[in-house]
Amino acid sequence: MADSLVIVESPAKAKTIGKYLGSKYIVKASMGHIRDLPKSQTGVEVENGFNPKYITIRGKGNVLKELKDARKKVKNVYLAADPDREGEAIAWHLAHYLELNETDTCRVVFNEITKQAVKDAFKHPRKINMDLVNAQQARRILDRLVGYKISPLLWKKVKKGLSAGRVQSVAVKLIIDRENEIEAFVPEEYWSITAKLVFNGVGFEAKYYSIGGEKRELSKEADVQEVLKAMGEQAFTVVEVKEKERLRNPAPPFITSSLQQEAARKIGFRASKTMSVAQQLYEGVELGKEGTVGLITYMRTDSTRISPVAQEEAKTYIVEKYGADYAPEQPRVYTKKNSNAQDAHEAIRPTSIYRDPESMKPFLTRDQLRLYKLIWERFTSSQMSSAVLDTMTVDLKAGSTVFRANGSKIKFAGFMKVYVEGNDDGTEEEHKFLPPLKQGDSVKTDDIEPKQHFTQPPPRYSEARLVRTLEELGIGRPSTYAPTLETIQKRGYVAIEEKKFIPTELGELVNQLMEEFFPEILDVEFTANMEDNLDHVEEGTADWVRVLSDFYESFEKRLEVAEEEMKEVELQDEVSDEICEKCGRHLVYKMGRFGKFLACSGFPECRNTKPIVKDIGVSCPKCAEGKIIERRSKKGRIFYGCDQYPGCDYVSWDKPTGKSCPSCEAALVEKRNRSGAKLQCVSCDYSEEILEDDQEEQA
Repeated sequence: MADSLVIVESPAKAKTIGKYLGSKYIVKASMGHIRDLPKSQTGVEVENGFNPKYITIRGKGNVLKELKDARKKVKNVYLAADPDREGEAIAWHLAHYLELNETDTCRVVFNEITKQAVKDAFKHPRKINMDLVNAQQARRILDRLVGYKISPLLWKKVKKGLSAGRVQSVAVKLIIDRENEIEAFVPEEYWSITAKLVFNGVGFEAKYYSIGGEKRELSKEADVQEVLKAMGEQAFTVVEVKEKERLRNPAPPFITSSLQQEAARKIGFRASKTMSVAQQLYEGVELGKEGTVGLITYMRTDSTRISPVAQEEAKTYIVEKYGADYAPEQPRVYTKKNSNAQDAHEAIRPTSIYRDPESMKPFLTRDQLRLYKLIWERFTSSQMSSAVLDTMTVDLKAGSTVFRANGSKIKFAGFMKVYVEGNDDGTEEEHKFLPPLKQGDSVKTDDIEPKQHFTQPPPRYSEARLVRTLEELGIGRPSTYAPTLETIQKRGYVAIEEKKFIPTELGELVNQLMEEFFPEILDVEFTANMEDNLDHVEEGTADWVRVLSDFYESFEKRLEVAEEEMKEVELQDEVSDEICEKCGRHLVYKMGRFGKFLACSGFPECRNTKPIVKDIGVSCPKCAEGKIIERRSKKGRIFYGCDQYPGCDYVSWDKPTGKSCPSCEAALVEKRNRSGAKLQCVSCDYSEEILEDDQEEQA
C-alpha cells in the first residue's frame, strides 16, 4: 500500500521516477504549472505590494482532482518539480493547492534522473525555498507589467497582436542595430599575394608578410606592383624557421547557451528544438531491459561544474577506451564562463559515460541520438588530455620582400580524438604541415597570385550568434533564450533568411516607438542589471517587492507620457504588380516568419496567399520545358522545383546547376555543408569542388 505521493511536471518524468521508487510511492504529473496570472487582465495589484492574483489554469480541473484524491490516500507528499526557479514555483503552487505546510520538508530535487540520484534525493527532502519562488514571481510579474502595459498601447497605436518584453525587445534591437551596421558599411579594398612554392617535390603556400623590413598593408593594386617589383626575378630563400609545440585544451562541458549554439552549428537545430529534445533525454528514455532511464543531467544550467563521481567515471572510461595518455593527471576544472552564473547545477552531461551513442542507437529517435551524441562527445572530450600540435613558421625572402608560411600537424590528438568545438562560420581548423625546410634552403616558385579583396560587413545574427551575444551581455537566463527567439518571430518583428535574422518593417517600427518612449527597456545595461537584481532575490539578498517598486516608479511615468504623445501609425503594404487570381485585387508583399510572401490586399474578405518564387536560370532536368524556381517549405527551408507543377513534379533540396555529369551525363546539383560546396551527380559518385570564383559567380 502506497504511503507517499510524489508530484512531478510530466508523465515521462513520472514514469521514470515511479520505476525507481517502487510500490510505496504514487507518482503523478501536474502537467506543468497549475496556477498562473489571468490572461484577460494584468492580474497584479500594484498598489497592494504587487500582489499577484493567481488563478487555476483552464483545463487543469481533471489533473487537480486526481492530485487531490491521491493526496487523501497518503501520509506524505513530495514535490519533485525541476531544480530551478520555475520548478520551485510549481512546487509552491502545488503546496498551496494541496494545503501543505510551507515549512514541511516536502521538496525533493535532483540534477539527474537516475536510480541512485533519485533515491539519494528522497533521503534529503527540504522545505520550499521561498527565495527561489520570489525570484520567479518577480520575473513573472515584471514581464507581465511590461507586456500588459505596453502591448495595449501598441495595439491601439499600430496594430493588434503586438507585444513588448524586456528580453525580446532587446533581442529585436540587437538585430536591427546589426542590420543598420550592415547598411552603413563601406567596403574597403585590400590585396593579398600568395606564393605557390615547391621544395623537394612538396608544394606549399606562403603569404606576403613585409617589404624592406617593414610590415606594409596592401590597400591598392599599386602596392602589389611595388612588392612584385621588389621581388624581381629572385628565387625564394628560407631566412628563418621557427618550430614549437603548442597545447590545445578542450572546450568545457555544455551549459544551456553553449548547447543551443553548438546544436545550431553542428546539427542545425533551432534553440526551441534543442531544449525540447534535451527535455526528453533528461526525463527518461526506455532502454530495453534496463527500463526507463534519464540519459542527461538537467539541461537548464549556467555552470560548467562536474561532480567528482562523474569525473572519476569519465577518467576510468577514457583510460579503458583510449589509453592512459588520454586522461589528464588531475580532473579538469572549468571556471565560470559568465560572472553572473548562478552555479546551481552541474553542467549538461550524460548520466553515465558508459552509455555511449553507439549503444544508445537502438533506443533513440534520430533527433534524440544526434543531440545525445553531441552532449556525450562534448562531455567526454572535456575530461580528456590536451591535444599537442607541432607548429612551424617559415619566413622566405625574395629580393627585399618576405613571405611567411605557417604549418601545423597533430602530434597527439588528445581530446580531438573525440570532439572539436565548432564555430559560427562553420569552418574547421586545417592542419597542413610544411616540408622539412631549414635556413638557407632555396625554394622553387611555381606561381605568384595577387588577389583583390574587399572588407565584409559584420554578419547577421544566426540563432547561435544571437544567443551568445545575449549571454555575453547578461540579458536573459538559460531558460529564456529559446522562447525569446520564438516570440520575436511569431510577432513578425524578425524573419529568417538563410538561417540569419533580418528585421521586418514592423519590427523596426515597434523598436523605434520603444526607443522613443521606453528607452530603459531597450537599454542593455538596464536589462542586465535587472537580471542581477532577480539573482539577488534568489540569493536572499534583495527584497522582490522592492525590486519591482524601484522599476515601476519610473516605468509608470513613461506609460503616462506614451499614452499622451505616441501617435497612431498605419503600416502601408508594398503593392506588387501581380493580380489575385481569386478576386482580381492586387497582391501585396507581407513579411512572415520565413521572409516575404504575397497576400491579397482584400484580406480578410479574400485570404489568398502565394510564395514569392525566384527563377534561378536553370531549365528543369526532368521535363526540359519548365524553369527551376526557388521556393520555401512550410518550415522555411529552401527547396527547388519546376514552375510547371503539377504538370511536372520535379523537386530537389539541392540546387540544380544546369550542368551534366562528365561520367554519366546525369544532372549535377550543388551540395553545401559547413566545410564548403561541391557539385554532385544525382546518379553516380562523381563530385567536384566549387572554386571560390565559381561560388561568387553563382551567388
